[in-house]
Amino acid sequence: MSPALAAAEPMAVDDSASKKAKRKQLKAAAAAAEAEAEAASAKKKEKKETKRKAKEPSPSSDEEKSSTSSEETAPAAKKVKKEKAKKTVEASPSASEDDGEVTASSDEDSADPNALTNFRISEPLRQRLKSKGIKALFPIQATTFDLVLDGSDLVGRARTGQGKTLAFVLPILESLVNGTHKASRKTDYGRPPSVLVLLPTRELANQVHADFEFYGATYGLSACSVYGGSPYRPQEMALRKGVDIVVGTPGRVKDFIVKGTLNLKCLKFRVLDEADEMLNMGFVDDVELILGKVEDVTKVQTLLFSATLPDWVNKLSMRFLKGDRKTVDLVGNEKLKASASVKHLALPCNKAARAQVIPDIIRCYSHGGRTIIFTETKDSASELSGLIPGSRALHGDVVQAQREVILAGFRGGKFQVLVATNVAARGLDINDVQLIIQCEPPRDVEAYIHRSGRTGRAGNTGVAVMLYEPRYKHSVSRLERESGVKFEHISAPQPTDVAQSAGTEAADAIASVSDSVIPIFREQAEQLLSSSSLSAADLLAKALAKAVGYTDIKKRSLLSSMEDYTTLHLQTGRPMWSPGFAFTILKRFMPEEKLADVKGATLTADGTGVVFDVPAADVEDYIQASESAAQE
Repeated sequence: MSPALAAAEPMAVDDSASKKAKRKQLKAAAAAAEAEAEAASAKKKEKKETKRKAKEPSPSSDEEKSSTSSEETAPAAKKVKKEKAKKTVEASPSASEDDGEVTASSDEDSADPNALTNFRISEPLRQRLKSKGIKALFPIQATTFDLVLDGSDLVGRARTGQGKTLAFVLPILESLVNGTHKASRKTDYGRPPSVLVLLPTRELANQVHADFEFYGATYGLSACSVYGGSPYRPQEMALRKGVDIVVGTPGRVKDFIVKGTLNLKCLKFRVLDEADEMLNMGFVDDVELILGKVEDVTKVQTLLFSATLPDWVNKLSMRFLKGDRKTVDLVGNEKLKASASVKHLALPCNKAARAQVIPDIIRCYSHGGRTIIFTETKDSASELSGLIPGSRALHGDVVQAQREVILAGFRGGKFQVLVATNVAARGLDINDVQLIIQCEPPRDVEAYIHRSGRTGRAGNTGVAVMLYEPRYKHSVSRLERESGVKFEHISAPQPTDVAQSAGTEAADAIASVSDSVIPIFREQAEQLLSSSSLSAADLLAKALAKAVGYTDIKKRSLLSSMEDYTTLHLQTGRPMWSPGFAFTILKRFMPEEKLADVKGATLTADGTGVVFDVPAADVEDYIQASESAAQE
């Protein structure tokens, strides 16, 4: 068989006509998966309830018998217990209306086992949740709510982006105001905190603090956040004034404990959120010191939440949590720990081509939503943000005040692209982050999971694109192997794909222009039509191209994403043991000076061909020379 040379076919890239359909498919798949999980949960609950009734003669003996396994102790809702609690509250003549005791409500979907009315959530707090559009709890929240409210220590694990924060915020607030700690609640000046929450980053601390402030305001509970990079004085004054909830990073919390400003003698709850990341960031000693400052651990409820459970986290739970602690693991031994609502894409791209390719990826995959780009170094974050119009960089050298301004601007939609190092990878819960771009494969699988988890949150769908150097393709295979994520391999968006996407947006923009402008521009339009040999449709096409900045369409390599290069595919029909064999064939019909420009020769998967890049201007020369050689 004679060698055959042809232009390589691009891998799948979303075109503008199919974007909406693909998004609907993703949403439908996510909804179906959620419905299936709820059905399985309901069936499991029914089976356990039947088994309990058969074995246990009375409800009280059932409550005395506890288990630490997640399957036995973490049902999404214990209906019998909830109904008893509701009846008790409704029948009590001393129930305080100000504290918002739980009452029945008819405007919730009672068929949903995770509906707010199925939990001991007081009416004021329920209304607060509704104001945020929350009508039902997420699985991790529903599964842990009763366990926390009933006083159990807890280890909770769920996929990133599934609502771990409210899983402790809601039951803690109810416990302080309407539960076991209601009688001991203090409101005096200078009171020590009842709740301490430790988190690995300042951004996450601010986010959790905002949740406690928003929902705690329902009952007049106060919260403050303490973290490094900000002045001590305002944080110290807040603590001395008296506060119910302290949210902070380990370093600053330890400082205030050592100085005597932060007293844990009245602590009712201590929470470790993103515990695995505290290990990665070197907070081991600080965390253990802080947890060890609690004198009577029997009076404190400890909650530990983490996306992954490395050895240190397991040892921490055994050392500082009570022996009858409960474990809720919504991941289990599954390999796939990344969010199921995220589409994972892998794209070959040389470092030199990133600045050209990333804006086109954003254009084709962000669908008008926000984008976060992750880089490995501070310098590359700053450099890349300077090349992408309207973007901002976030990394360790950005001072805290500026960091908060940047995050507020990103949340508020003042700019759509955030370029960040790993400092922003954990805990940023920002709505409408449609696209995540990772400039290279992370060093470990947990980093990929947490970064890709910034999209597809709270029931939404998203896209995570990972760039990789073609010569390091094995890194993609390693991530697939270790995480269970199956990447869809794509080529960089071709300029034609980007132009079509931009043209669709321009067409929508034109359609929205007021008809009042037509008389002003009609004369010029008619002159253009009469003086041109092109049809009205062709002229409009050129106008759309000019409107979005296109005056020419360039080629782009499928192998390296470099502009003005085209990927060719040489087929031999027999095994090739080395890409170098391709040069032996090419030398038969191409001059040496042309071959000097060949880049990135790589064997195909079946081993019978080679793909390589050549300058776009030389493509026709290669094709014609190959065809001529085949005819000889």
